[in-house]
Amino acid sequence: FFSPVFQVAPETKAVMKWLRSIPFVLSASLHGGELVVTYPYDYSRHPMEEKMFSPTPDEKVFKMLAKAYADAHPVISDRSELRCGGNFVKRGGIINGAEWYSFTGGMADFNYLHTNCFEVTIEVGCEKFPLEEELFTIWHENKGALLNYMEMVHRGIKGIVSDKFGNPIKNARISVRGIQHDVTTG
Repeated sequence: FFSPVFQVAPETKAVMKWLRSIPFVLSASLHGGELVVTYPYDYSRHPMEEKMFSPTPDEKVFKMLAKAYADAHPVISDRSELRCGGNFVKRGGIINGAEWYSFTGGMADFNYLHTNCFEVTIEVGCEKFPLEEELFTIWHENKGALLNYMEMVHRGIKGIVSDKFGNPIKNARISVRGIQHDVTTG
């Protein structure tokens, strides 16, 4: 097994430290060049495989999050195959990241493995580098979907873990039967 050594940029280290210091639970990375929502894992469990489905233990949650965005996006949810992203129409505008293409060092994988934060990657439009005059349209195509995605933070289990005196417990491990991925309290 080959394990590459990476130099981590100072700004990346700063974001990693920030993510570990605040108990975020939901985030998204916005990219351009396609119309699709991807979810972890982005790095294939088998590094030699370019396009291999690599689900997390929370596959169902990630699919629900990705669909919340894709279904609310007027172009991603469009069933027409005559647009960029047409190859994702039959998948509902979502795909496991490693199944699309595998890469290492992504934020979504880092967040899932090292924080309590679930992140998807949103490809917001066909152009990798849209022109200034296209930005207003792209914003309006994505605004409702972004709001719908943000509302997903209210799904699932939430509350305060406390001791018998009602004091909150920091770093308590929360386990869900059948999902081999624990989270900790903030």
